[in-house]
Amino acid sequence: MTTDNPHWIKSSHSANGGQCVEIAANLAAHGTVPVRDSKDPHGPTLAFDTTAWTAFVAGIKAGDFTA
Repeated sequence: MTTDNPHWIKSSHSANGGQCVEIAANLAAHGTVPVRDSKDPHGPTLAFDTTAWTAFVAGIKAGDFTA
């Protein structure tokens, strides 16, 4: 595990009053991308492998998760 502190950033699409997810992309160099709910910054954090996170973001951009 790393001793680096996460630097949380909100999604660039957070136009709904801040109710969105935040990621700590600065930890990707350590092989993980932490994700949390911006409404509950002291709540649980999910940690995704950078490969899985990259594939997820690529799928979103490709429109693979349309409702």
